[in-house]
Amino acid sequence: MTDKLKTTVKQFSKFSIIGVLNTCVDLLILNTLVFFTLWTDGSGYMLAKTFSALCAIAFSYILNKNWAFRDTCSKNPIKKFSSFMLVSLSGMIVNITIATLTVTFLKGIVNNFLNNPEFLNDTVWVNLGALAGTAVGMIFNFLGYKFHVFKK
Repeated sequence: MTDKLKTTVKQFSKFSIIGVLNTCVDLLILNTLVFFTLWTDGSGYMLAKTFSALCAIAFSYILNKNWAFRDTCSKNPIKKFSSFMLVSLSGMIVNITIATLTVTFLKGIVNNFLNNPEFLNDTVWVNLGALAGTAVGMIFNFLGYKFHVFKK
């Protein structure tokens, strides 16, 4: 295995661990908001998901910059953070779109097909939507961070 490939695998491994932690932050905040607001779909869910995703992005920047990509000698930290936010916000749009489509449309299709099974309640769908969005956004974000934000 070449040194570049080893570095990329190591970065992706760290990025994945950070992603798990980000997902925990995102889900904790999202479920807390849903618990207090009862927003389980539509625009209310999108607002709650947007807030929880923004919190996870802030957490992600600190860990990706200092651990996964070890960017300690940034000459222009404002530009670096702006680039990170551009990639992250683009990834967040992908994430939120997939999550919202899942809880708003896929939920109805699956529940109608399965005759509204009890085990697929709104709380389960809220989390399935969040996880679907996270999965799709993960590759997008890694590539953006590696080749745009923290490129060497």
